[in-house]
Amino acid sequence: MGRLIKDPTLAITPNEMAVTRFTLAINNRYKKQGENAQADLFNIVCYKKTADFVKKYFKKGQLICLSGFLQNRSWEYGGHKHQVTEVVANEVHFTGDKRENDIYDSSNDDFLPVNDDQLPF
Repeated sequence: MGRLIKDPTLAITPNEMAVTRFTLAINNRYKKQGENAQADLFNIVCYKKTADFVKKYFKKGQLICLSGFLQNRSWEYGGHKHQVTEVVANEVHFTGDKRENDIYDSSNDDFLPVNDDQLPF
């Protein structure tokens, strides 16, 4: 669980698969006395429906909770070898303050505002 440091980016592969990437800042639990808290940054990638979901509903600064697995990738470009370790998110959830995660957009008829009192369960 952490905060997005910038808006997620969506790309479409040549096979027409959605891929969304973002960076997650996760606060360290420990800090030295007299110092500000530090955060670690993690590269996150998600695919297909999860990619579409993240791109549509999350933005810079929002809290997000996810689960997935670590993946190492390497490639060569311009005669140099590159390597990255990233988290592949296969589950993504809203977290934090409800107002912070308000996804209703009056220009989008797919989502209507509903109070919890209106739900049958």
